Amino acid sequence: MRVARPGDLSAGELEVWRELRAKSQAPENPFMEPEFTLAVGRVRSSARVAVVYEDGAPAAFFPYEKGKLGQGRAIGFGVSDCQGIVAAPQLTLNQGELMRACGLSSWEFDNLEAGQSLFVADAAAEYASFVIDVGAGYASYETILRQQSPKFFKTTAAKERRLGRQAGEVRFVFDERDPAALARLMEWKSAQYRRTGRRDRFAQDWINTLVQQLAHTRAPGCSGVLSVLYAGEQPVAAHFGLRSRTVLACWFPAYDPEFAKFSPGLVLHLRMAEAAAAEGIGMLDLGRGAAEYKDALKTGEIPVYEGASTRPGAGAVLHWIGREPSRRAHGFVRKRPRLAEFAQRSLKRAGRLRGAGK
Repeated sequence: MRVARPGDLSAGELEVWRELRAKSQAPENPFMEPEFTLAVGRVRSSARVAVVYEDGAPAAFFPYEKGKLGQGRAIGFGVSDCQGIVAAPQLTLNQGELMRACGLSSWEFDNLEAGQSLFVADAAAEYASFVIDVGAGYASYETILRQQSPKFFKTTAAKERRLGRQAGEVRFVFDERDPAALARLMEWKSAQYRRTGRRDRFAQDWINTLVQQLAHTRAPGCSGVLSVLYAGEQPVAAHFGLRSRTVLACWFPAYDPEFAKFSPGLVLHLRMAEAAAAEGIGMLDLGRGAAEYKDALKTGEIPVYEGASTRPGAGAVLHWIGREPSRRAHGFVRKRPRLAEFAQRSLKRAGRLRGAGK
């Protein structure tokens, strides 16, 4: 086994990584491709990849970030929506030996992929990642929507028509290359984070730069896709995500609040589903976390896991002290709808107060 910075992996190793991933039974999530890890490696000096060899050939790739006292995290932790190890199915690995070789006392994950048997036993919580299945084509998906949410679909279609009448012809671009459109999306998203009392991800330079880099990434397993909904010549909603041949990982959606009454975000997602199906993409992964728009759009869900694997030692103790109390508190709130609703209202109120203070 050897541990390397992502950028130090050879072309041959990267190709083996892609081949191992292609042979797995898991959905082709772009976050699990080497291009995502390479991009993180360019903005995070703590990024590493453990390459496990069998009979002299690479047989597994474990991307991670290493902190103080060996406290590790999944690569791109905080923004990565799919995490884990990429390994040959027949490979037998010992978790403790792997972490020891990486110099890790703990390895934290918040979107561990289903089927990651090496780590899933250490999960503290399971979440649903909501998905849209368009494998049978958009017409089939639209039929499902009309059956399960007839009022939602009819209302959204009516709002789209009204948007066209009042703001100009509605058009959609699935793969927009205009950097100004990406900048506008990031502005909207930052404002949304602040408005809802959440930490602004785009205020962190590494996330900002990572998105900019991935916007220019073009690889079969991982390509940045910026989708924009226009009314006239004005963008009213946009989304940036990553796609593989068969999966579109939905990542950063946002819209112009001035057009909120037209539900441009919902219109955008329906147009994205239609365009994705036409591109041969079979699934849109909306990610974990409850949201009304996800409930309206989803056709199903897949599990993801949160937790940490640890080795005995001071680093593991520090991880527990630093993370487990807050994790348990979040779990306590999540299981109590009234308390969760109160917490959400409090976050939004705090966001409004911060905005008013500027």
